[in-house]
Amino acid sequence: MSQNNHSGNLPPKSNKEAIVNCLTCATLNGLSAKSIEVEATFTKGLPGFSVVGLASSDIQEAKERVKSALLVNEFKFPPLKLTVNLSPSDIKKSGTHLDLSIALLVALHKKKIDEKNLFVFGELGLDGRVKSSSTLFPIILSLKEQGILKRAIVPRVAMEHLSHIAGVEFIPVDTLKEAEKLLQSGEYNKSTQQFSYKSKSITIGTKTYYDEVIIEADFSDVKGQGVAKRAALIAAAGMHNFMMEGNPGCGKSMIAKRLKDILPPLLEEEMLSIAKHQFLDGVTPDFTAKRPMRSPHHTATTASIFGGGSHTARIGEVALAHNGMLFFDELPHFPKNILEALREPLQDRRVNISRVNAKVEYEADIMFVSAMNPCPCGNLLSKRKACRCSEREVKRYKNRLSDPFLDRIDLFVTMQEISADDKKGISSKEMKRAVNLAFRLQKERGQERLNGKLRENEVEEFCKLSSDAESILFSAIEKFGLSHRSLGSIRKVARTIADLACSVGIDKVHVLEALSYRRR
Repeated sequence: MSQNNHSGNLPPKSNKEAIVNCLTCATLNGLSAKSIEVEATFTKGLPGFSVVGLASSDIQEAKERVKSALLVNEFKFPPLKLTVNLSPSDIKKSGTHLDLSIALLVALHKKKIDEKNLFVFGELGLDGRVKSSSTLFPIILSLKEQGILKRAIVPRVAMEHLSHIAGVEFIPVDTLKEAEKLLQSGEYNKSTQQFSYKSKSITIGTKTYYDEVIIEADFSDVKGQGVAKRAALIAAAGMHNFMMEGNPGCGKSMIAKRLKDILPPLLEEEMLSIAKHQFLDGVTPDFTAKRPMRSPHHTATTASIFGGGSHTARIGEVALAHNGMLFFDELPHFPKNILEALREPLQDRRVNISRVNAKVEYEADIMFVSAMNPCPCGNLLSKRKACRCSEREVKRYKNRLSDPFLDRIDLFVTMQEISADDKKGISSKEMKRAVNLAFRLQKERGQERLNGKLRENEVEEFCKLSSDAESILFSAIEKFGLSHRSLGSIRKVARTIADLACSVGIDKVHVLEALSYRRR
């Protein structure tokens, strides 16, 4: 009797001696990576291979890849039940990069693995080769930014991109067999590969900024339009939101396409953030110091512009323009719900996507540039062509843009018709030099953000007006009925104009020019 009780209170000997090993990997939730513990054990029972812990279909498929890779490498599965657990179990996991962690735990099931600070990433081929995946770079960059990741086993083929991420000790491997030997020996071959940027660098204080000067289309090609080009220069120097209105063919799109070539330099962290978004879009980045430009068509869906989807929240055009420029041509033709939804990223510099299955937040620190005709037919401002639109049609066309949306635009320009007397003006190289000079002044003042992105408390600190400039601004409040947001916008634009003039303070002339770009 006592013998039966004793045997009933103890687990079977084979289960008691089973080793539960663990390796660390991660999964991606939007732009943020979550650390995942991958556990594996063989237990007494019917032979089988199961993965638990809210694993997606691509992880479930990993069972077949892992089986094939292990069998090719002469591993023999014991007649036991194999269970792999992904912890914590309340987070949905996805990604083929968990293959290598699972395979190593199975291959080394008889050896106790004690590697708490080692992350393991890699997709497996059927022959045991370790491959990269599109989400690997965003995951590792996110973990590094969180201060979680210090050392990781990664695919050697991914080092071309991963070498851009400083501060992480990478251990590159080519095959499952190589990774297995490394874990058994504990002697890791650290990667000494370091990336050096080919772009021109600018050192300001303790920070280094990178600048890739590639002029694909020159501003000198735009004849006339001096006011619009001046506004474009101000917009680029401070990353201000900018709107152009004018007849078809007057050069609105030409200016917008040339604007991307004169944008300010980038920090290495900003370049990596741009690359992270490009990887999430399925594009392999070239890691050049060029700010992105996205130009969706007005027929694009809400999900394609802001991101989303029924099951997984995909990245959209607004987030892909992060640290760069988003251009909307034919602005009033965009659906009203898209224009109103754009108010949030223009104000908060981020996009929030809420779905039943996912809530994701993407960074979207963008410079918004737009172009529009003055009326549906486009000839309202023309001196040569008659406008075919009724007053009601023009009003309906303009009413597609709400005041709260327009209040977030810093610079408005009404462009003139082209003339035979128009001549070439300032070139893109000259404008780029002016932008870089203004950029240096902003950074030397201690600004973390450029003028167009300053927060309210930062506007008070960096955009102080002279007494004459203040009196002009107070008069404008009464005359134009300016909102609190408009006041801040005028001060930020005036600060950029002063920087372009190499002026320490903001004077009357700078505020007057800033007021000239306000919406009438």
